[in-house]
Amino acid sequence: MTRVLGHLGMLGLSQVGVTVAAFATQIVLARSLPPAAFGTFTAALAVVSLTAPLAVFGVSELWLQRFGQEGERAYRWVRPSLRLVLIACVLLVAGTLAWSGAEMHDPAEGGVRALLASVVVAQAGLALVASVQQLRGAYAGLSALQAAPHLGRVLVVLAVWLFGFSVVVAAAGYALVALLTVVACAVVMRPFLRGDMPLEGHAAATGPPGPAVPVTAVARAATPFVLGNVFYLLGIYLGTVTVAEVRGPEAAAVLSVPMSVLTAVYLVPRVVFQQYFLAKLHRWSQTDRGAILMAYRYGGTGMFVLGVVIAALVALGGMPVLPFLLGREYAESAAVLAVLALAIPFRFAGAAVASLLTSGGLLRRKVAYQGVGALVFLVALAVATPLWGIMGAAAATVAAEIVLCVLFWTAVRRRVVGDAELPSWHDLRQRLPRRAPRAS
Repeated sequence: MTRVLGHLGMLGLSQVGVTVAAFATQIVLARSLPPAAFGTFTAALAVVSLTAPLAVFGVSELWLQRFGQEGERAYRWVRPSLRLVLIACVLLVAGTLAWSGAEMHDPAEGGVRALLASVVVAQAGLALVASVQQLRGAYAGLSALQAAPHLGRVLVVLAVWLFGFSVVVAAAGYALVALLTVVACAVVMRPFLRGDMPLEGHAAATGPPGPAVPVTAVARAATPFVLGNVFYLLGIYLGTVTVAEVRGPEAAAVLSVPMSVLTAVYLVPRVVFQQYFLAKLHRWSQTDRGAILMAYRYGGTGMFVLGVVIAALVALGGMPVLPFLLGREYAESAAVLAVLALAIPFRFAGAAVASLLTSGGLLRRKVAYQGVGALVFLVALAVATPLWGIMGAAAATVAAEIVLCVLFWTAVRRRVVGDAELPSWHDLRQRLPRRAPRAS
């Protein structure tokens, strides 16, 4: 149990660093650049970030699933998966460069878009390495590698602030950080690519992994994962993009700051269920139904309660803090953050129960529900943003999170838990010492 808490603590501290670094870059850039330039930068970064799931094409989640089910035999999926990621990255970078070339009337905006294309490849590399480090149980390395790019971005924006650099120079700094990130990811992944990396929770292979899987088979297996990631990021970035188109870059700048806070808070359930427990849940779904029932009863409820506490802290703390840090022109951001905070408990609880759909053979159903949530968000944005502007976009975000959480929770209760008797608190206390060696 001590090792479990230690690993979660390392991941948590890493995400605290990521949260602080991400928020610091928003504050410094907002202070250093004119609102229009800041809005241009954040809108371009939001669009580029939306393409990241297409670049990694769900391969990172596919690795967790296949290695959880097959052990070391799943190495046969690795090289075909990487070929698929390479093809996707090349196509997306080319598309982003073409998009930047369309801004011939504004060279600065076109340059920002072109330079930020490198972020696509860096985010794909980080996603792949995150899965590799989970499979080997190297949570300290995972924590460090996740935090490093954000610290590099902090150095970039500090240079922009100190020397008065332009928005194009800021984008060039982000591109340099992305390049260094890709190099670091390649170094970390070398033992995994050779197929001789030990896997946490699995015995050593007794024979060859078998013939390599065709790339087309990888694409079919990974498609539900990539769709799920696209739907997730639509909820994070589509509001900013829509506000930029409907109300202009200044309005996008006002929304981007509270959305960056919300994105940082959303890292909490991703740490617990995506970066630590997901690989284990895939194993437990094959061997230990009791552990799955524990995760349902105490994971979902516990994350909802934690989300309520964090939402209150975010809403109350944002009122005085955001205007103080960003200036009077961003005073509206505090009120927007208070509305967005209502989505936090539903995102926390939804992430907890959604992980049980992913590991319980109901991935396609989960993705279908995410598609419904994205559709609700899109319709709500289309109606609310022209009418109420930034507040309308914030309300649409909350509505979509509530719908998605209800869909996830209902599906898990019916299709994963069923008529099973839920474990008591006494059962949990009895199991924890026994589960600790396998969970570590």
